[in-house]
Amino acid sequence: MPETNKPLLIKRYASRRLYNTETSDYVTLEDIATFIREGREVQIVDLKSGDDLTRQYLLQIIAEHESKGENVLPVDVLTDLVRSYSTQAVSIVPQFLQASFEMLREGQSKAMGNLGKANPMSAMPGFEAMRAQQEAFFKAMTGGIMPGTSAPEKEADDLGDIKEQLAALQEKLSKMGK
Repeated sequence: MPETNKPLLIKRYASRRLYNTETSDYVTLEDIATFIREGREVQIVDLKSGDDLTRQYLLQIIAEHESKGENVLPVDVLTDLVRSYSTQAVSIVPQFLQASFEMLREGQSKAMGNLGKANPMSAMPGFEAMRAQQEAFFKAMTGGIMPGTSAPEKEADDLGDIKEQLAALQEKLSKMGK
């Protein structure tokens, strides 16, 4: 029986074929996506160099799903991600995304229980805090222009609120890293 508390090791051969070390057979990207959807962690390494290729293959799985019309990531989010690679925000983006997904996972069961209500996401614990943090993040990343709007907000009070929210987010993220 496989030990599921450690990542499933997938080795990539020089031929680019992917080998499942637990079942001793070759797997596809779709097989790897299925393992992940079932809750299994995976680690993909190059057999010859030992390089960890997990991130590269996970991005490839996402790209394939997006290209098949299984759109989860809105264009605005993808655009902001591309922008983040060319700004100083690249240092906080991973922590922000991780914290957002963590909050989403924690509140998922509660949201599923509220599906019959008008807006199930608003009943999720921490939803308003997450929404405010995301809004502050996007405003900071885009110079005050929120997706779907045309001009930055110029009010000093709003800028102060954004700075406070961003500082609070950074403080939470630094605590999470310890």
